[in-house]
Amino acid sequence: MKMFLTRIGFGSKVVVTGDATQKDLAPGVKSGLDIALKVLKNVEGIGFCELTSKDVVRHPLVQKIVQAYEKYESREQRSNDRRRNSRPKETI
Repeated sequence: MKMFLTRIGFGSKVVVTGDATQKDLAPGVKSGLDIALKVLKNVEGIGFCELTSKDVVRHPLVQKIVQAYEKYESREQRSNDRRRNSRPKETI
């Protein structure tokens, strides 16, 4: 992502699209999109637009699929957070 973005020329416009929930990386590994969102969030002249299931304009079943995955991922995140917070703290 960095290699691509640093080659933008004068007068150019770039639109990068992606779905942070659809990646085939190992758990915990950040994608180039994840890193770009974090690094560039406060850079003037760069904007981000995050879409939700309400923005899906396809077959109604697709919207239901997206909503089901959002619900599942939210539950998984809460479960992971609880597990992390319940681990005993290591002392040195």
